[in-house]
Amino acid sequence: MREVPTKRLSKKSITIWRIQRSFEGIFLLILPIGYAIALNYFDWPSWILIVLISILVLYIVALIIIWPPIQWRRFRYQVLEQEIDIVQGVVIVRRTLVPMTRIQHVETEQGPILRRYKMASVEIQTAATTHRIPVLPIEEADELRDQIARLAAVALDE
Repeated sequence: MREVPTKRLSKKSITIWRIQRSFEGIFLLILPIGYAIALNYFDWPSWILIVLISILVLYIVALIIIWPPIQWRRFRYQVLEQEIDIVQGVVIVRRTLVPMTRIQHVETEQGPILRRYKMASVEIQTAATTHRIPVLPIEEADELRDQIARLAAVALDE
């Protein structure tokens, strides 16, 4: 059996994932607020408001507080000469081998939150799908992008 990849994401990914999911949580907050306002105008059951608030609290505890550190521990990757090995997932662990000969395009991506923390993601595109290595320091992401592009070009020449 093949060894597990050794490279990890930046530890800042935990904070970044928490911030990103907090923004998602703000959108979820609209549901209980909207329902609470609607209770003033309609004769709807108030227990639904309790259910909506419970779902929001569960979301905050599970996906913002507990999930990111586990996700960080489980995500690993390794760039080899012939392929990229990516292991990700918490409940369902997925291991992906991306052959260098299949890579068509590789780029770095940076949204406002990643930019604030001086981080970037590397996206590896094949004809079938896009694979992502999220939350790397900008310098490391640029080096990784260039390394993959170089190895993919060499694999195509062979």
